[in-house]
Amino acid sequence: MSEPADRRYGPATLPAARGPLSAAVVEALRHPPHDLPVDLGVDVYPPDPFTDEDLQLTLFLCYELHYRGWAGVDESWEWQPTLLAVRARCERVFEAALRRLVGAPSVPAAGVAAGLAELVAADDGPALAATLQRRADLAQFREFAAHRSVYHLREADPHSWALPRLGGPAKAALVEIQTDEYGNGRLDRMHAELFRSTLDRLGLDTSYGAHIDVAPAVTLATNNLMSLFGLHRRLRGALLGHLAAFEMTSSLPNRRYGNGLRRLGFDEVATRFYDEHVEADAVHEQIAAHDMCGGLVRVEPALASDVLFGAAAGLAVDRLFAAHLLDSWAAGRSSLRPPAPPAVPPTVPLAVAAYAAVAPPVRTVVV
Repeated sequence: MSEPADRRYGPATLPAARGPLSAAVVEALRHPPHDLPVDLGVDVYPPDPFTDEDLQLTLFLCYELHYRGWAGVDESWEWQPTLLAVRARCERVFEAALRRLVGAPSVPAAGVAAGLAELVAADDGPALAATLQRRADLAQFREFAAHRSVYHLREADPHSWALPRLGGPAKAALVEIQTDEYGNGRLDRMHAELFRSTLDRLGLDTSYGAHIDVAPAVTLATNNLMSLFGLHRRLRGALLGHLAAFEMTSSLPNRRYGNGLRRLGFDEVATRFYDEHVEADAVHEQIAAHDMCGGLVRVEPALASDVLFGAAAGLAVDRLFAAHLLDSWAAGRSSLRPPAPPAVPPTVPLAVAAYAAVAPPVRTVVV
């Protein structure tokens, strides 16, 4: 379907506030840059920072100023000192919660690549991918895609912040991975564009940031985690560790997501995003662990523990995300915040095959 370029590629529309802090930030951003009150910020820990809607939205509001900005918002807000101070106070709460969640992963004698492999092998997160492959209905798959659109429509961007902060083998390895993510310079092969096609087939709004309002705090947290690591040079090791864990746990889930869509009757345009990641991430896994993270630690040995912290934090927050979806569905409720994502007519009749039974059987590979 055809959409105006400014909707497809950003900036996004300012979302609705979710509490007093995000309300103050949203209201401020509607006006020219000015100083915010010195007492505006987070002074105590929320009961659960990962599910605190006000905290996570405030962080997301601030971070998006460093991506594509917000529609109608003065771009000078990006470096407004008092807004940065608010962001910093929220970041301290968020980072402290992350460190409480995962502790300080130890670096094994075999090195950082072995430590990453151990973290991935020990990850026993909820079976979200298997559920989407075998049992999820169309409405649930649409919810999953709406959640993931917050990241996938800017895929690779947070990790690209590491490029000017690296040199040598780690930088070369990251460039190799990112080149694939950006489609080797071809728009139709960029992973963000492939995911836009998946959204289109699912009958969902494909514009940048379209589903932020319905994305709950835990979904925003998975994105804020990458932005936190990416925007702080001191956390460059954690950023690379996060990317490595992401690549090392990607191939099998993406195979399952693609099979889930095939089970629901969708075509290769809908599944191409997931199918592309099955092959690409199997290669990226080795590059990320050995060449990128291993190369970083060979040059900067002191960053080994940061690499494992970033990987552990990414895996842990993704577990919280998966548990939220599965718990919501088990309880018979939506995993999204109201209202439901706006639907547009799917572009292929097969989108309703699961209910109309008009399509021929599709062979699903069970792994």
